[in-house]
Amino acid sequence: MRNLRIAGLGLTAAAALTLTACGSNDTASSGSSGAPAPTPSMAAPSPSMAAANGVTTNADVFGPACSQLPQGSAPGSLDSMGPQPVASAASTNPLLTKLVAAVKATNLVDTLNSQQAITVFAPADPAFAALGDAKFTELAGKPAELSPILQYHVVGQRYDAKGLESAGTLESLDTAGGALKIEGSGDTMTVNGAKVLCGNIPTKNATVFVIDKVLTPGTNK
Repeated sequence: MRNLRIAGLGLTAAAALTLTACGSNDTASSGSSGAPAPTPSMAAPSPSMAAANGVTTNADVFGPACSQLPQGSAPGSLDSMGPQPVASAASTNPLLTKLVAAVKATNLVDTLNSQQAITVFAPADPAFAALGDAKFTELAGKPAELSPILQYHVVGQRYDAKGLESAGTLESLDTAGGALKIEGSGDTMTVNGAKVLCGNIPTKNATVFVIDKVLTPGTNK
């Protein structure tokens, strides 16, 4: 099985959504890396520090599918997911059950949860449905084929929406898959043509953007 590359030493939600070890330093949403990474011993980051690290809050979340998330402190809600590492948070998100199954099939849960600062483009369940149950089952049974697809949905730096818009193009953990192209902003933002359904979702170690398609490596070279 193909191991995920460690970005920043040298996630991504597709038929499985995407990932591996990433950079050990939080990187500015604008691409700079001057601000220190938040640690449990530090106070909550100020708005300027949060922005510098691509870290978001519940108030920053946007998109038409955000209203489908559970409310309050229920599992899968913003309040519930925020303190959890990304794979654990995704496992409670009702929009991402297929993605979670794909991550588990490739044994990437611990890998994703252990990263410090990543961006994950997470295909919503209907995106996987477009592949068909047979294709999804086939990929889930072939981790070596599924892993690169998942890696392509993860960036080894943490970005908020403004950081993505500023960057324009990004390199995923599957560097052979080609660049990820960001277009538009806010509710019109797309990633390789996939619409952002709910963006700026905060988790402990990642900022998540739920998208409406599974990204295919090699299609944007």
